[in-house]
Amino acid sequence: MPRYYFNIHIGQDVISDPEGQNLRDPDQAWEVARAMAVNLMETTFEKPVNWTASHIEVRDDLDEILLEFPFIEAIQAERRSH
Repeated sequence: MPRYYFNIHIGQDVISDPEGQNLRDPDQAWEVARAMAVNLMETTFEKPVNWTASHIEVRDDLDEILLEFPFIEAIQAERRSH
């Protein structure tokens, strides 16, 4: 199974994922990124976070970017599902 790394970009800050996750394919990595975004947006932080300027970068074992998941996409998906 391929390994995917989920690096979170919030403004100028980057939270790197040194361990990654074994997933079946990029579609599953997209689902994990979306779930991570929703989970993070439901978390209470000390300071306000501009989620519209944030994204999750998904990389593979070769350190190539496979996709960038904007948090705004998770916001829009949540609104459509209600």
